[in-house]
Amino acid sequence: MSTPIITPAGFEVLEAELDRLWRVERRETVQAVSEAAALGDRSENAEYIYGKKRLREIDRRIRYLQKRLPHLKIVSRAPDDTDKVYFAAYVTMECEAGERERTLRLVGPDEIEPKKGWISIDSPVARKLIGRRPGDAVRLPAGEDRGQLTWEIVEISYD
Repeated sequence: MSTPIITPAGFEVLEAELDRLWRVERRETVQAVSEAAALGDRSENAEYIYGKKRLREIDRRIRYLQKRLPHLKIVSRAPDDTDKVYFAAYVTMECEAGERERTLRLVGPDEIEPKKGWISIDSPVARKLIGRRPGDAVRLPAGEDRGQLTWEIVEISYD
């Protein structure tokens, strides 16, 4: 079960997605399906088949968001001790050899963006970082069965 917490910005993104899906994409897709259905034989009509599939995907995401949003707890303030890693922290770390630096942000499971370095608070890496301070060393997986690397926490911020 994923932790039902989210940042205010993340909540706004999900609300905007729900609104866009309901007011724009669903309406456009319904219109396209209606036009495709009017062309006749639906069994061989690719536009109709694709439109119905897309409509199911939109409806599935709308149902998910309608169920998920009311249960999310928005965490809008930084913790009292901003010198430790907690939810919504940006954690800058340096590899043991000092050759590279990496910044991660601990976010809710609905906000994960790997390319930005945003990881779930529920992930094994996040669990190892929670409660740590600058100067603490953490052993993290190097990826793809290359063992583990030791990272030193350089900076923690809550923006």
